[in-house]
Amino acid sequence: MILRHARRALLALLPILAVTLAPPRAAADEVTIFAAASLTDALGAVAEAWADATGHRVTTSFAGSSALARQIQQGAPADVFISASVDWMDTLAASGDLREGTRRDILGNTLVLIAHGEGAAPVTIDESLDLVGMLDGGRLSMALVDAVPAGIYGKAALTALGLWEEVAPLVAQSDNVRSALAFVAQGEAPLGIVYATDAAVAQNVTVIGTFPEGSHAPITHPAAITAQSTSHVAVAFLDFMTSDAARAIWQRFGFRVPD
Repeated sequence: MILRHARRALLALLPILAVTLAPPRAAADEVTIFAAASLTDALGAVAEAWADATGHRVTTSFAGSSALARQIQQGAPADVFISASVDWMDTLAASGDLREGTRRDILGNTLVLIAHGEGAAPVTIDESLDLVGMLDGGRLSMALVDAVPAGIYGKAALTALGLWEEVAPLVAQSDNVRSALAFVAQGEAPLGIVYATDAAVAQNVTVIGTFPEGSHAPITHPAAITAQSTSHVAVAFLDFMTSDAARAIWQRFGFRVPD
């Protein structure tokens, strides 16, 4: 009888012992990413793939690179910053807001002219382009031309082609490139200047021309870990963004990936 009770007590303890003696599982960690609005769809897919593979959590915040850089300078809790231009990454490097040795160029892009609707006729973008005539009293939708990279690239291209001065009074500026894209997609502006990757994920727009690469600085998307990051997996996520698995996702969304 005593042996029977002892055996029952031991069997009752087995589940507790199994949990107590089992090897500990790695705790999930979290990384917060501040990224240019132009990366919304592609980075979402990359982050999901990494989270599925590692079990870690990813929080993303998308906006214009200028707004995000200023937020980081003011202490926003970002672990990784991905800019749409080298200039805003340079700004954070100069202010001491990047972790040294973590900066890398991860993506390239192309600047395009889009029109509302589907099937719009293509044009050649050069010095002879009659943008004002094409607008026909409407607005040219662009991101902020003095702050947001897509707008800066666009203004530089139009200036290089001798088109800026005439079209400048007709430009409608938005806080980020996705907002500029939305104005054209919704028919609130007949034309807009965005990245090719933005146009690729939009409905009701047609890419009617690509700006010559020599008309603006190369479009580069650098990434780096912020100086204030406390995430234990920020480096791992940064490395994943240049892995073969991520490369396939970036390319699927139309980004150029450096070798």
